[in-house]
Amino acid sequence: MNIVRATIKDLNTVAPLFDSYRVFYKKDSDLGGAMTFLSDRLRNNESVIYLAQDEEGNGLGFIQLYPLFSSTRMSRLWLLNDLFVAPDARRQGIAKLLLERAKEHCRATDARGFFLETGVDNKEGNALYPAAGMTLNDDHNFYYWNVVD
Repeated sequence: MNIVRATIKDLNTVAPLFDSYRVFYKKDSDLGGAMTFLSDRLRNNESVIYLAQDEEGNGLGFIQLYPLFSSTRMSRLWLLNDLFVAPDARRQGIAKLLLERAKEHCRATDARGFFLETGVDNKEGNALYPAAGMTLNDDHNFYYWNVVD
């Protein structure tokens, strides 16, 4: 297995994984929309995507980070927005490897770290993240404002 930073050349490999990720979160499949969305992020340097591939170059999973800054910390942070491993590639440690690559990215960009949000019902994620050295932050309330329902 190999973990690479995705470029526009990897779009045909990462987009189906991204589409499956969205379907996992109860969104309709839209491979064309996934291609456009990811292409825009990559072309505009608006996100960083790491892609796990097998020896033949088939996509096994991905992680996507978005850049942020903290005013109180006066430093860069990353939002780990997406982490997905294909169902037939799960239970092989791929998610942990992707998380480790995200940590390396934080160090390489002099970031203070990354954060993520997951559902309380995400049993796998809520077991994985502490095992990967992450800490649950229960000191803050999470609020959201939506322009459109």
